[in-house]
Amino acid sequence: MKMLKAQWALGKFVCVGLDPDETKLPAHIRDEQKLLSDKIINFNRDIVDATKDLVCAFKPNSAFYEQYGVPGLVALEQTILHIKAVAPDVPVILDAKRADIGNTNDGYVKSAFDYFKADAITVHPYLGSEAMKPFLDRKDKGIIVLCRTSNKGAGEFQDFGNAFHHLYQEVAESVAQKWNYNGNCLLVVGATYPGELSTIRKIVGDMPILIPGIGAQGGDLEKSLGAGFDAHKEGIIINSSRGIIYASSGEDFAEAARRETEKLSGQIVDFRELILQGERA
Repeated sequence: MKMLKAQWALGKFVCVGLDPDETKLPAHIRDEQKLLSDKIINFNRDIVDATKDLVCAFKPNSAFYEQYGVPGLVALEQTILHIKAVAPDVPVILDAKRADIGNTNDGYVKSAFDYFKADAITVHPYLGSEAMKPFLDRKDKGIIVLCRTSNKGAGEFQDFGNAFHHLYQEVAESVAQKWNYNGNCLLVVGATYPGELSTIRKIVGDMPILIPGIGAQGGDLEKSLGAGFDAHKEGIIINSSRGIIYASSGEDFAEAARRETEKLSGQIVDFRELILQGERA
């Protein structure tokens, strides 16, 4: 994705996950006599405005909006529109994890890209490339395929295989060698599995990787960076959601979100510079 490469060139690797939970909104927003959609929109707007110059992407997870029905979907739409207005060069990743048979995927594609105006979407690989073609054919959009997820039970199916080859490796190989005919594929690999991340990076070369699991899920940042950077010491999207957007429950929540984003970004940039210095030595 050209938009991501432009952000990496500026030293930006953090993705802020916009996952609003009504019960965790700051009290002064939660107690306002406003529609729920407006509360979420205002919360997201302030987070976006405070961090937009620091990030390589924003990632709203659709479940956090769908749970509230129409008000939530209105908030999702308005959140993306706001990002487009104030940070048009920052891509929006719709974390929807969609997948179905081909003609059903047509509807998901139109929803994500044509209605909500997302720049990328997360998808499941289980139905195969034929079914996923409506996504893959959108050469102007990023298609981010789940490969090795960050949850504790990820290995139940993803580790299926033998000591030499697992299902997640087959997914990585297929996406890199067959699915990526438009050069628009990315992978999801959790920070909680740095060993698997290293293996996948070797398989896919410089393909971009979205890395969730830093922060609340306990992923190790330095191990993830060491395993995840591509040959150009780029190619990664380090996502943090709760650790940034709920850094404070007070009226300073946006300022706190900015501080946490700056902190995470600084750690990434510093570690990257250490690696580059070592290569130059």
